[in-house]
Amino acid sequence: MNIRKLPLKNIILQKKRTAGLIIILIVLTASMFGGSIFIRSLNNGLDSLNQRLGSDIILLPKDAESEVDLKNLLLQGTPGYFYMDKSILNELENIEGIDKISPQYFLVSANADCCSVKVQIIGFDEKTDFTIKPWLHESYDRELSDNEIIVGSSLSTRVGHKLKLYGVEFLVVGKLEKTGTGLDTAVYTTGDTVKNLIKAAEDKGISILSKQNPDDVISSVYINVKKGYDIDNIVSDINLGIDGVKAVRSKTMMTSTADRLKTISFLISILIVTIWVFAALILIAAFYMITGERKREFAVLRVIGYSKKALGRLILTESVILGAAGSVIGIVITGTAMYSFNILINSKLDLPYLVPNAISTAVYVLITFISVTFLGAVSGMISALRAVSVDTGKILRE
Repeated sequence: MNIRKLPLKNIILQKKRTAGLIIILIVLTASMFGGSIFIRSLNNGLDSLNQRLGSDIILLPKDAESEVDLKNLLLQGTPGYFYMDKSILNELENIEGIDKISPQYFLVSANADCCSVKVQIIGFDEKTDFTIKPWLHESYDRELSDNEIIVGSSLSTRVGHKLKLYGVEFLVVGKLEKTGTGLDTAVYTTGDTVKNLIKAAEDKGISILSKQNPDDVISSVYINVKKGYDIDNIVSDINLGIDGVKAVRSKTMMTSTADRLKTISFLISILIVTIWVFAALILIAAFYMITGERKREFAVLRVIGYSKKALGRLILTESVILGAAGSVIGIVITGTAMYSFNILINSKLDLPYLVPNAISTAVYVLITFISVTFLGAVSGMISALRAVSVDTGKILRE
């Protein structure tokens, strides 16, 4: 008999025992790896959204219930549009402390070749924009021409393809990186293009505006404040000085989302720790009980020449192999599930969700593998201490 192969043979032959231990190890792995990926994905999504907002203040029509509508548009991709008079831009220029002002235009497609549902169309001003263009330039580094669009990562269309909106054909010139938010399902173009689309919709009998001219309206205004000025004071000045609008500090708008994320992350962390404590205790107890049941096997090994050191090494080797196998299986199952159903998870969450990149995932894989394997080794060491203390003569007499 090849002594070196004995640990692996023991694992293979004792199928029920091995299966039970592997299941416990898979649960440990799934809780740690899956929980870590989930928490990191939520944090990535929030960081991405904060970067994309890129302004100090967001201004919308007061009757649009700004905070709710904008969150739905950004976080969930819920299509929506609302308009206010463009003359508001002149009033904003008279407020002291405002540095940059850039309007945006929202529109919802009636249908699109890329999708079975309506998509959000976001138009921006090429001359004044400071929030969208820096982001768009990651995939397209020149000004958009008429009938050119850039699409979010979740839309099925590709660069070079054409997309029809309200009967007008558009060329897709860029596709954005995933953000984990509703921005991934949007279409981006210039403000002039959105105005032309509003007119195209009206030509088809689809009423977007009641009596207003598309050239006289905007949907939102993104504002940056000069250094040295208090953002909250500027928000108050806007809300008190301009009728029919609601100014919201970008950071304040995201506070509730950040608070929810912290709560969810905390609860998941507590759940991971709880599962680990109970599973670790069960694993240690299982190894300990199995060692007791194998007393005769250990006694025979001692008789044929196994030293106490060799016996301890045998048990430790078995536990390390089981720990490594359980962690690998758990990582593969959990990783496959989380990344395969990534889009579904994202759609069901009322939060930004962006899975980690390959390097971050590899780090989590390594940490999980080492942690679970180490726990298996610790359980084996405890069992080994019991095994080497077995009285061989007494066991054989029994």
